[in-house]
Amino acid sequence: MTIARWVATSCLASTLLACQAAGALVQARELGLMLADSGRQGDRRDRDDRRDRDRGDRDRGDRDRGDRDRGERRDRDRGDRRGQAPRQVFVPQHRRQVYTVGPGRTRHYRSIVIVRPHGRWYYGYGRHYRDSDAFRWLAFTAITLAILNVLSESQQRAHEDAQIRATSARVGEPIQWSEGGASGSVTAVRDGYTTSGRYCREFQQNIIVGGRSEDAYGTACQQPDGSWQIVDEAG
Repeated sequence: MTIARWVATSCLASTLLACQAAGALVQARELGLMLADSGRQGDRRDRDDRRDRDRGDRDRGDRDRGDRDRGERRDRDRGDRRGQAPRQVFVPQHRRQVYTVGPGRTRHYRSIVIVRPHGRWYYGYGRHYRDSDAFRWLAFTAITLAILNVLSESQQRAHEDAQIRATSARVGEPIQWSEGGASGSVTAVRDGYTTSGRYCREFQQNIIVGGRSEDAYGTACQQPDGSWQIVDEAG
């Protein structure tokens, strides 16, 4: 081998070694960058995992606090209910009226007994002129007063209309009526529930006509269909 060729070959070998060294350096740098990127990605994943765990812990804490708050409120409510007086059991006061029902003064609509010992005889009740419209209040005809005998039908219907309104008025609120020289009121004097759970009210009726006044009392309980039934014992 000539000196020139050896020199050239040596230079090529040196160049090749230099290139290989440069390539290895580049590869090392790329590997370092990849490792650094991988490390940064791992750090981000760790931060994301910690953030998710923290968020989950906060959410669970909020749920736990909410559950505790609801439990405390429920316990307070139960305690309040335990501290309250029990629901009033309604026991009608017996103010029995004894009267004689004349012939033709009693009839039935569905299961309701309509009895009018005194006053005008007609269908319906109050401002309702058909039994089908008035069925919820037809039983109130059993709370009667002898003074009804001197009233006209329009006066008697005005009195019955006050009785209808008294079924939903506030307890103790007198429902007044006045019609053609006659007047009166109907008042729900107390209310409550029977031992079987029916809602009941006790009513006081008053009619004034020609300077004469008369009172009557009666107790009625509501049926599941919304109609009222006159009662004289709890149940």
